[in-house]
Amino acid sequence: MAPAVYRAGMKLLSLNVGRPRAVEYTSQPQGVTGIDKRPVEGPLRIAAPGPKGVGASGVAGDAVCETRHHGGDDQAVYAVAREDLDEWELELGRSLHNGVFGENLTTQRLDVSGALIGERWRVGPDVVLEVTSGRIPCRTFQGHLGETSWVKRFTHRAAPGAYLRVVVPGEVRAGDPIEVVHRPDHNVTVALQFRAVTTERELLPWVLVAGDALHPETRAEAERYVARYREA
Repeated sequence: MAPAVYRAGMKLLSLNVGRPRAVEYTSQPQGVTGIDKRPVEGPLRIAAPGPKGVGASGVAGDAVCETRHHGGDDQAVYAVAREDLDEWELELGRSLHNGVFGENLTTQRLDVSGALIGERWRVGPDVVLEVTSGRIPCRTFQGHLGETSWVKRFTHRAAPGAYLRVVVPGEVRAGDPIEVVHRPDHNVTVALQFRAVTTERELLPWVLVAGDALHPETRAEAERYVARYREA
């Protein structure tokens, strides 16, 4: 196991939730999305599934409208570094509020896209979250940002932010410290996993070293890739 990481100032800068809103740009059949998340004062509970998977993981009060590709136990919480939003502000020439990427957690001084798959964060005194994958941009994300070729640009940068599963539930609020309490002994970062499933599929075999912590869809995709090339 790699050593845990502590960096002064790592914290939850903003806790964000979205409400269902009707829009024209979503592919969701009902035509609503909760992507435009806004900061809340908190505290809010981050829930884990109950026994035998009963109940939903995620942030209390947050709307997940497109459940085919969002939400669920392996994508219960989405985090984005404020530093990444700041870089996009410079490139886009516009202000980007915390939560604008649809993230529940806007972090400070935490390398979110550089986190390892299976890395665990303690947020506040109790909550523990585990990194599973990067966020894949979609039509709704592009429509929400209103930027030309947004999906292509977001993909090219390969700093997608991280989806997390809930290991220990509890309450969090803006300002809570974040501590990396577990780092697995491999080098599969969120950014590498994202590149493997988007632009550099030859990396797929490498992500399998992340084991069971890997998002099940990525693991299955990598296993299919390996099997196909073994048969060739």
